[in-house]
Amino acid sequence: MVFNTGAALLDAVVLAIVSRDAEGTYGYRITQDVRAVIEISESTLYPVLRRLQKDECLEVYDQAIDGRNRRYYKITERGRVQLNLYRSEWGNYSRKISRIFEEARV
Repeated sequence: MVFNTGAALLDAVVLAIVSRDAEGTYGYRITQDVRAVIEISESTLYPVLRRLQKDECLEVYDQAIDGRNRRYYKITERGRVQLNLYRSEWGNYSRKISRIFEEARV
């Protein structure tokens, strides 16, 4: 992708992905889902998850899977409020940018 991904957009994408499952999802799966839309490394994603947890947008719990602990991330009510704000802002932003591209003469 030629466009830089800012922190707010990355936060929004992560919150949207985590919100898809009511029980939450684990870090590796989040990484794979984010990578399907944005080029990102695990070393970039895990600090985002920690920041969202610190900001109380995500809660974390561990679950034993095949004898190993797997860390799950679940969206909180505060995270849902933030995600709704991001959705609204993204809608406004993307409409404005699309309008500029549609009016451009090539």
